[in-house]
Amino acid sequence: MKDPRPLLSLDEALARLVAGSTPHAIVQTDTVPTADALGRVLAAEVLSALDVPPEDNTSMDGYVLHAEDVREAGTVLPVSQRIPAGVPGQPLQRGTAARIFTGGQVPAGADAVVMQEQCEAIPAGDGRVQGQEQGQGLGQVRVNTVPEHGQWIRRRGEDVRFGAAVLHKGARLTPQALGLAASVGAAMLPVVRRPRVALFSTGDELMMPGEPLRPGAIYNSNRFTLRGLLQAAGCVVNDLGIVPDRLDATRAALREAAAHNDLIVTCGGVSVGEEDHLKPAAQAEGMLEHWQIAIKPGKPLAFGQIRREDGSHALLLGLPGNPVSAFVTYLLCVTTVLRALQGAATALPPSLPLRSAFDWPRPDKRREFLRVKLNADGELELFPNQSSGVLTSAVWADGLLDNPPGQAILRGDTVRFLPLPELISR
Repeated sequence: MKDPRPLLSLDEALARLVAGSTPHAIVQTDTVPTADALGRVLAAEVLSALDVPPEDNTSMDGYVLHAEDVREAGTVLPVSQRIPAGVPGQPLQRGTAARIFTGGQVPAGADAVVMQEQCEAIPAGDGRVQGQEQGQGLGQVRVNTVPEHGQWIRRRGEDVRFGAAVLHKGARLTPQALGLAASVGAAMLPVVRRPRVALFSTGDELMMPGEPLRPGAIYNSNRFTLRGLLQAAGCVVNDLGIVPDRLDATRAALREAAAHNDLIVTCGGVSVGEEDHLKPAAQAEGMLEHWQIAIKPGKPLAFGQIRREDGSHALLLGLPGNPVSAFVTYLLCVTTVLRALQGAATALPPSLPLRSAFDWPRPDKRREFLRVKLNADGELELFPNQSSGVLTSAVWADGLLDNPPGQAILRGDTVRFLPLPELISR
């Protein structure tokens, strides 16, 4: 029988998920060493404890000097000092140059650096130049170009100013973000506690790899896909395995899952068949909304709350059982809830405009997420079988094509591409 309920748009469904999840946001925070904070979500701004760089320094190996002392190419100056990185030099006397190395602090009195490739070192005692005073055993340098004021100098604070916010609350910490935090002196970082997520599957037809496959059964691929996705998102996963298709077993699993977890993710049992027990079980243990979302794959979704003994609640998301439906629905919906729980931005990552290398003449009425791959020409190839049960499409693809409802695609059309790494780790 056709389901009479109207379909929600994806945008409306995501807005409801955010509204329902935000009141349950995780308030506990941890303070961890910066080196151990990869993938965590910041609980507060990171402010710079210094200017970066802390002093003017050179971006090149070469010679530092006063630009007005070199008015023509070929000018020879005595070398008065040598300045390696990490060792401040002495104020530079006018009419002299200092040998300097990348990262070396520019001394007072200097205002330009000439790269060593444009200079010629003249060792002390070399008789090629007459009438020039030798440096203190460091020789001279012939400058073969006329320098400009400020060239090859990185100014104090040009990257970061003291007190500036360099990383913001809600940001997921990438390797480069950790490097930036370290560059401003942050040895420890405040982060949101990792989300605790319970995971279980329902279905008497499910078996685990390694077990002999009985007639009518299938191996539980979703358990591995979803567990891996949750771990990639930095969650602490409590895997409760496969729950039998019985109302009492489903209720017991929900109670166990709610006790010590922020979110419960289930797979299967969100339809309206006689063996789909998630809805009555969740309604008995809390509340559940059963939605039909206008996306393909991944139409059915359940969202609700399960009571704990102390009167608080854990959130519940019930995903469809088809492997690609579960995968896509996770990327769109579960990641949104996880980000809302951690106080992070919940919008989907921006799509990239790319050209289609295929025709799609018969679009669905729903918003489609097609499995595609970027080819050597910078265009998107389509996996030939877009069925929601074909998990090979998710392995082959490197992104999803976000196609509006009813939109036919012709080869060469500009389409919207969502890279999988951006969806998985957002």
